[in-house]
Amino acid sequence: MTKTSDKAALDQWYAVETSADLGSDIIRTRLLGQDIELFRDARGLPNIVETHDAGQRGPALPFRERYGCVWTTLGKPEREIFDIPEASEPDRRFVPCGWVKMRASGLRVVENFLDMAHFPFVHKDILGSEDHAEVPQYSSELRRDVDEVWASNCSFFQPRIAATETEGAFVHLTYRVPTPFVVMLYRVCPTAPDRLDAIALFIQPMEEDLSRAQPVMYLVDAISDHTSLLKFEQVIFLQDRIILENQRPLLLPLEPRSETPTRADSSSIVYRRWIKEKGLRFGTVAK
Repeated sequence: MTKTSDKAALDQWYAVETSADLGSDIIRTRLLGQDIELFRDARGLPNIVETHDAGQRGPALPFRERYGCVWTTLGKPEREIFDIPEASEPDRRFVPCGWVKMRASGLRVVENFLDMAHFPFVHKDILGSEDHAEVPQYSSELRRDVDEVWASNCSFFQPRIAATETEGAFVHLTYRVPTPFVVMLYRVCPTAPDRLDAIALFIQPMEEDLSRAQPVMYLVDAISDHTSLLKFEQVIFLQDRIILENQRPLLLPLEPRSETPTRADSSSIVYRRWIKEKGLRFGTVAK
């Protein structure tokens, strides 16, 4: 596969590595069908380049270091990387959960994150219970002032609302999609009910049907040990990977009649309309 010509996909910022894991050794990976290399130069700054046949390297690509990751772009983004205010709060714990590669469109990965209906069946006894399978009605909207998709007033019964908890409860959730390949979840913090934990999923679309993704958490939690937090999130994400890799088609259909939505799919409907409006084709099913 060669680099996509999809301008809507090219003109985005993408997390491609955890900052702490990038050193002087060259890391080779792919982004939007393009081979890239990245490493830290003698000054400790990320150096990212496209690579081509016969070992040819292109000019240095732009980079940013934010939210514990190194970001780059193959195009010309109109905006800087979106803001996560919780990342600047000094009492929060930053927990990067590790990258997972999966054979699925990055857009499918976002939709799976938004989908509460699968909680009782895919994440049974963790995020959902078969006794509480119905998704209560919630609100979904495209906030044009910030060009983001939001789903609010979401609630769902969860047997374990966090790594620190063993009792079930109905939790209030808010979802945010700041770019087509990033999705976030805000939930009430069990140890500080007046604040929200923030969980982001950064997706690196390597090819149309191959993605790499990392959850990162910004938590108000001084109790849990790091291993417990990491294990809790990794178990959930690896359960999701099984579903994503067996979903057909691997790419995301944008035609309304391709897949039949239900009331629970309100956020996905808005998300697909938003993608279609942007003209984004990478990772979608062409008509």
